[in-house]
Amino acid sequence: MSALFEPITLRDLTIPNRVWMPPMCQYSAAPEGPSTGAANDWHFAHYAARATGGTGLIVVEATAVSPEGRISPYDLGIWNDTQVEAFRRITGFLRGQGTVPGIQLAHAGRKASTDRTWTGGAPVGEDAYGWQPLAPSALAFDERHPVPTELTVDGIREIVGQFADAARRALDAGFEIVEIHGAHGYLVNEFLSPHSNRRTDEYGGSYENRVRFALEVVDAVRTVWPEDKPLFFRVSATDWLDEGGWSADDTVRLAARLQEHGVDLLDVSTGGNASGVRIPVGPGYQVPFAARVKAETGLPVAAVGLITDAEQAEKIVANDEADAVLLGRELLRNPSFARISGRELGADVHVPEQYHRSV
Repeated sequence: MSALFEPITLRDLTIPNRVWMPPMCQYSAAPEGPSTGAANDWHFAHYAARATGGTGLIVVEATAVSPEGRISPYDLGIWNDTQVEAFRRITGFLRGQGTVPGIQLAHAGRKASTDRTWTGGAPVGEDAYGWQPLAPSALAFDERHPVPTELTVDGIREIVGQFADAARRALDAGFEIVEIHGAHGYLVNEFLSPHSNRRTDEYGGSYENRVRFALEVVDAVRTVWPEDKPLFFRVSATDWLDEGGWSADDTVRLAARLQEHGVDLLDVSTGGNASGVRIPVGPGYQVPFAARVKAETGLPVAAVGLITDAEQAEKIVANDEADAVLLGRELLRNPSFARISGRELGADVHVPEQYHRSV
């Protein structure tokens, strides 16, 4: 039996295989009007294709908990009922294909209010649907980005509440898993790292103070998210800085705390919080960070980072380096990666009846 195609059970939810789709922004929602931030036909077709391709879990792209929490004006959101209703069409179809629907709840922090990546991703102003970003400290991400507004304690508590409200709506929209975005230099990650958090109050300075916001968000979401459904957390395991940043040691320490607070799986990525760093990119380059968390804490993990073929993915899971793999670019290139890989590995993978001639 292929390890990659063994089901995995977290709490009361069973995911049919270990080939998962990570959040990947599509920047395709309406930036204004009554359908602002709502999923549309593009999102349905995009996710439906990967579900019919046999993907075990699809985590919908970074979905903002508030308008100012979007990375771009074109991001998905889940702060109103119109957005909830639009998601139901997607979650219903995914479940009908045997795929588990998940959603990543996010706040972009100081990296908010930018253009779509294929037009350069530069910060945008009010004349292009933009807004003033928020952050733990008044430190710009780089020379292109504006200096963000430093959050007050009341502002921090408001955002914690927005994450909880978003989780309630995610449940109403039909999602089975919620993931909190704590990676890639967005708001939760900004609080964690001393590179971006220079606060001197209870949310800055010491390690315990810098992880406070992340744990408060987890607690708020876990309070409203059903006990029988899993909660994920995505982390950047390192800022890739020699000093003054978030490290792999910090990640292992945080993983243990997250487990105590009800997180069921750590989605382990890296980088995104410091500009101009050199990252040793290569096949599976982030897998060792996931493997270390799993080995030292016992918390289930998912691995990401240039995982592109069935044999590579199989070895990662079979060698117990991770409990699942998240394939980003490869699933963009090949929506049927899971179905094709299952055939290569001799596993039984769901095939829609309409595609029976492909077997």
